[in-house]
Amino acid sequence: MPENKAFLPEGLRPCVPLTPALLREALEQNKILEAPADRCDSAGTLHISLGPMEGLIPREEAVAPWISGAERDIARLSLVGKPVCFTVARLEADAKGAPRALLSRRAAQEQAMEYLLGVLEPGMLLTCRVTHMEPFGAFVDIGCGIVAMLPIERISVSRIPHPAARLRVGQKILAAVLSIDRDARRVTLTHRELLGTWMENASRFAPGDTVQGVIRSIRDYGAFVELTPNLSGLADVKEGTAEGDRVSVFIRSIRPERMKIKLQIIQRLPPRLAPTPPRYQITDGRLERWVYSPPGCEKPEIFTDFTACGP
Repeated sequence: MPENKAFLPEGLRPCVPLTPALLREALEQNKILEAPADRCDSAGTLHISLGPMEGLIPREEAVAPWISGAERDIARLSLVGKPVCFTVARLEADAKGAPRALLSRRAAQEQAMEYLLGVLEPGMLLTCRVTHMEPFGAFVDIGCGIVAMLPIERISVSRIPHPAARLRVGQKILAAVLSIDRDARRVTLTHRELLGTWMENASRFAPGDTVQGVIRSIRDYGAFVELTPNLSGLADVKEGTAEGDRVSVFIRSIRPERMKIKLQIIQRLPPRLAPTPPRYQITDGRLERWVYSPPGCEKPEIFTDFTACGP
């Protein structure tokens, strides 16, 4: 699905001055705008930064009621200090005669959800923004603050202990629609398919190379070292290393027929301050079937069949 600029995730819209003329145009044409939320008062009203004009989102207009957790105070309080989308419901003057705008984030979300439910199909690629993370997955904004679930096992082929090992809050990412429950207005996403197959990742390396990696797990028979989010190899355990360590490794062999890479750990490296940005192999279009395993691989095939995920 091509990126629809009317329903971008919050925080990804170009910054434009919200002049009185632009606000009047948005009111007349029901356009969606975006601006930072400065504060939330004791009545639950969000105060929006509109320059010389005051913008207000009443409590009941802050979050569409069908969004999970919309009734909780935190759903509004967590918007303070962040960009929020909205439509203009009314332009008026306050008690002192100063101009102000009554806004609705809920109406913007209703527009976005109607659009998304009409066009989304499994395999479609979306531009998303990470909003928060839990041990079981990442929650991402797919448009106007509408949140979809990205399960941890769908972030990458290489297993990670927590989504924060791969992503950060506020990060712009691409993801593919895995499934849609239109009755529940729930969308589940997948990310790993966009990071490349085993061969696409392995082609970046050769026996004899010394490269960087991260120890993701240690077993009795060796340590699994992640070379890329979709590619790991096995090394003998080196004394003084632990899961999560960044290390340099020597590539001893690469065997596509077994999806095996044999490594030797050289030394521990200083930890990275932030996750490495994703390197996408797929950036547009729609996926139908994605096969991770190399052709003729002796191991069971790893794949995603989007046509079997249902509408």
